[in-house]
Amino acid sequence: MATYPELEADPEDKNLVILQSLICLLREKNILSRADIEELCDTVQRRARDHASDPLPCQMNGARAAAAEVAQIGNYIGRKYGGKHRRTL
Repeated sequence: MATYPELEADPEDKNLVILQSLICLLREKNILSRADIEELCDTVQRRARDHASDPLPCQMNGARAAAAEVAQIGNYIGRKYGGKHRRTL
């Protein structure tokens, strides 16, 4: 079984730069809504909180760093592009 690389929230990481840029581009072109990004934030945070039942294994520190990074991206995109929040039931 393949091992997963350790995730790090390193601002110099080229993968992180690509993903940040891709999320911003998709939001700018209205392919992703603000609600979609909020859902992504919740999903990543849920994976970090409930590590034991996560179907895709990852390292706990990496999951926490990813949750923090996605929250930062969500906040930035929310301020820059705006949009409607998710509806809460």
